[in-house]
Amino acid sequence: MPEDDSDFSKRWGMIKAGFSKRAKGFLHKDEWMTEAKRKYRESTIWQKRFWEHMIRDEVDFNKHMNYIHFNPVKHELVRSVKDWPHSTFHRCVKEGFIHQIGVETI
Repeated sequence: MPEDDSDFSKRWGMIKAGFSKRAKGFLHKDEWMTEAKRKYRESTIWQKRFWEHMIRDEVDFNKHMNYIHFNPVKHELVRSVKDWPHSTFHRCVKEGFIHQIGVETI
């Protein structure tokens, strides 16, 4: 973000709106819609709010990456992290950030 701009809400709103508009046909699945998402007119991929957090160190980074990678499992969209085709998990394994050891159980 530019130095003189700290309006994270506005920036994220613009990012989410632009992405959602372009990806609607690809990422909108009726089976992913919950009653709450319909009620609050949310999309299938974005939650309504966000929280800002500065990554402090490698441990913190790994904690957040794990959260992101396990989210589709948590929400029962897939049974295993490796089954979510849109995840950065696959790139992280390929580039060696996540080691193959134990991937079968993830």
